[in-house]
Amino acid sequence: MNIKAKNIFKDLSDVDLSTIIEMALSDQTSFSDIQLQYGLKEDQVKELMRKNLKKGSYRSWRKRVKAFSYRREFYK
Repeated sequence: MNIKAKNIFKDLSDVDLSTIIEMALSDQTSFSDIQLQYGLKEDQVKELMRKNLKKGSYRSWRKRVKAFSYRREFYK
């Protein structure tokens, strides 16, 4: 992760972090929607999720994201 990404995470409030995590966990919210609202790219959202979820929760989320990657082009 680059320095700019670290600064983005640092500047996010707890409310913003919670909202981004909730959006990322939702199957109805796309990564592009998160980027439009918060300026975070897909890789940055994944990094944020990795840092803020328990290891098992993160793995489950990534597995779900990968399993539905084709459909997520339209949804996430």
